[in-house]
Amino acid sequence: MKNNIFFCGVGGQGTVLASKLIASAAMKRGIPVMSAETIGMAQKGGSVFSFLRLGDGLHCPMLASGAADIIIGFEPAETVRSLRYLKPDGCVIVSSHPIMPVTAVLKGSNYTGAEMIDYLKKKVKNLTVVDTDEATRSIGSAKSMNMVLLGAAIRTGAIDLSIDDIKAAMRERVKPEFVTMNEKALDYVK
Repeated sequence: MKNNIFFCGVGGQGTVLASKLIASAAMKRGIPVMSAETIGMAQKGGSVFSFLRLGDGLHCPMLASGAADIIIGFEPAETVRSLRYLKPDGCVIVSSHPIMPVTAVLKGSNYTGAEMIDYLKKKVKNLTVVDTDEATRSIGSAKSMNMVLLGAAIRTGAIDLSIDDIKAAMRERVKPEFVTMNEKALDYVK
């Protein structure tokens, strides 16, 4: 197994936790893992991204352009900005929910994310768009979005881990009072 996974979003969306859960699940199965994160702007609503590499023969946690097997995009515009990392035959799992940047709010922009989703539909052959607004309403917590996307990504088959692998890692890394909600979120996208 060898996977190169790129996570992108904005601060507070749970990108780092999603990356850590896959890493933890892979290590439990004896799969070598390398990771790197950029989280400096997370508290300001800025870009957050994680590189995660699984498999033998790894020498660097960073991904070169065109090396990601899968991009898990927590925000549409951040996903479009990250497409340079995707392999030509790679897949993208993306939330349809936009987070308007502060600069856009100040300018009175009407960014809805729809234009970014349309762009992704034209550029990515293997694309899964997840209505995370509907999912999180159904689950009862906006904080479950990361697990909804993670479950959708696992179900593509692009990552050689199971939902049960992720649930086991989650039970070790997530506070017990949030486990049931997050398990429901992992199972949301069939």
